[in-house]
Amino acid sequence: MHTKGDTHIPPTPENSSPKASSPGGRFDDEDFPAYSMGRAAELLGVTQAFLRSLDTAKLITPLRSEGGHRRYSRYQLRIAARARELIDQGTPIEAACRIIILEDQLAGAQRINTELRQAQHHPSQAEPPAGTTD
Repeated sequence: MHTKGDTHIPPTPENSSPKASSPGGRFDDEDFPAYSMGRAAELLGVTQAFLRSLDTAKLITPLRSEGGHRRYSRYQLRIAARARELIDQGTPIEAACRIIILEDQLAGAQRINTELRQAQHHPSQAEPPAGTTD
């Protein structure tokens, strides 16, 4: 499975996030697939076909409910909103998807860079950056 910063924005099963282990934690978990396709489209002011097109373009892959319905997280809704913004500016969907993927990868690299710099300045409090293991 891909992660944020890779080639597409994946679904996140509710039990894979530490926050999702408690019901109250799901409210704060940006990766919890809380929104149905209809609700997501309504919140974003887009059509359900637009959301399906982002899935087809492999920008976001919503989690599927047991009944096969698409479920979106807040993080995926932000990605979809960014895609809508770029497309509304005249960017083709393929280019918009690539821009968003590169923006996401850059944000991840900047986050790791910041963590590494902080670890250099405070070696006694150093924790390995997220996503790095030996």
